[in-house]
Amino acid sequence: MNTSSPQTSPQASPLRLDRTLTFGLLATLFIQTASGLIWAGAAGARLTALETQIALTPGISVRLARLEGQTVHIEQSLMRIERRLGHDE
Repeated sequence: MNTSSPQTSPQASPLRLDRTLTFGLLATLFIQTASGLIWAGAAGARLTALETQIALTPGISVRLARLEGQTVHIEQSLMRIERRLGHDE
């Protein structure tokens, strides 16, 4: 009985990689990794700039509340003026 299998025979050639293919894959991986890091850094910088800008400007809801308050006072003043003009005639 022959117990040797064809997979473990010494005549099987070892796996050989072409150097240009290996270099190309490594270069591609390096470029993609570098591009991803640059993109992530730029995205982080944009987010930081937006957060700083939002922190420096008052909120829109605060501005809207102020405008609503001013509008109420303007309406009250207008009603008083109209009443005075109506009574004077």
